[in-house]
Amino acid sequence: MEKEAIKLAYLDYVLRKGQPPVSVYKLMHKLGSTEAEFYQHYATFAAIDREIWADFGRDARARAAEEPVWEQYGAREKLLGFYYTLLEILKQNRSYALWSLRYSLSKMPGMTPRILDDFRQGFEQFVADILRDGRRTEEVASRPMIQEKYPRAFWQQMLFVLGFFAKDDSLGFERTDAAIEKAVTLSFDLVGRNTLDSAVDFVRFLVQSR
Repeated sequence: MEKEAIKLAYLDYVLRKGQPPVSVYKLMHKLGSTEAEFYQHYATFAAIDREIWADFGRDARARAAEEPVWEQYGAREKLLGFYYTLLEILKQNRSYALWSLRYSLSKMPGMTPRILDDFRQGFEQFVADILRDGRRTEEVASRPMIQEKYPRAFWQQMLFVLGFFAKDDSLGFERTDAAIEKAVTLSFDLVGRNTLDSAVDFVRFLVQSR
C-alpha cells in the first residue's frame, strides 16, 4: 500500500470523526491491509500530522515563490507572501487545520506542539534565508550578537498567527489577514535599522573620535 493512501485514510477519519483513529489496526483493517504496512511508512499517527503540516509549509513556500515578482520582493514582502499563501492553504483545509490546531495548542499553550516540529524547521530555515538576503540589501540591520536568534523569534510570531487563525470567526478570516500584516510590520520595524542602531552608531563614533 502506498504511503499517500494511508495519509488520506487517516485524514478522512479525522475529518469524519473529529479525533484520531482508535488504533493503527482498525485504520489499516478498513484499508484491507496490516499494521506492518503502516509501520513501514509511519511510526505513529502524530507522524502523519507532522507530515501534513510540513506539506502545508512546503506548498506555501513553493506557491509564493511562483509569483512573477517574487525575486523583486524584499524580505518583508516575501514573509507576507508566504503567510498569505499559507492562509489560503489552511482555508482550503479548514476543518483539519482547526481541529489539529485547537487540539494541539490547547494541550501545550505557549509551546510548540510536536505536530508542528517539521513545519517549524522548514519555516525557520525560510526566515533565516530571507533575513540573510535582507541584511545584504540593508533592509535588515546586522546585529551579530542576536541575529542568529531571529528565526526562533519569528517562529513565536507564527504560533501567534496560527493561534489567531484557530480562534478567528470573522468572514473569510479577515481579522487573521490584518493580524498578519500588523505582526510582520512590527517584526521588521524591530529587525530593521531603528533608533537603537542610530544610538549605537553615535556612541561608537564618539568613542572612535576621542
